Amino acid sequence: MRNEVIVVDEHDNAKGVMDKIEVHQKAILHRAVSVFIINSRGDWILQQRAMGKYHSAGLWSNTCCTHPAPHETIEEAAGKRLMEEMGMTCIPLHKAFHFIYRAELDNGLTEHELDHIFYGFCDNEPRINPDEVMAWKAVTPHQLERELLVNPHNYTVWFRMLFPRMKAFLETLS
Repeated sequence: MRNEVIVVDEHDNAKGVMDKIEVHQKAILHRAVSVFIINSRGDWILQQRAMGKYHSAGLWSNTCCTHPAPHETIEEAAGKRLMEEMGMTCIPLHKAFHFIYRAELDNGLTEHELDHIFYGFCDNEPRINPDEVMAWKAVTPHQLERELLVNPHNYTVWFRMLFPRMKAFLETLS
């Protein structure tokens, strides 16, 4: 079975489905989901992507990301992927916002995503899937700010774009 993603327009209207690798080769706008989990101390749970990933391998990123399958909602995809990658359940997950970005990746592929951003608060200990994630850590937003200034190359391109937006969004909640 092909690994298909949902091709969308800039208003998130589905235009069809395409193979995941093909959309990244051709820089076609497609639907994505990113999840941020924050624990009761205010630490953000990050993952280090497994070395076997088809792009951005070994880089640190938000708790998890995915492309919803053609038959699933963004909410279903967010919860399912959180369990698949991190072995975590966090109910409820809340939609924060969405944004469109385009970025060249490390291997000639291009991310061009309409990314739906979800967040949740929980203290569950991750049980990582080693096929997807090689490590995890819990860090404060202040630590992340410093780390992104000093070592931006250690983080995925989308996380570097998302961090200031998500930090500002979460500050509006308190």
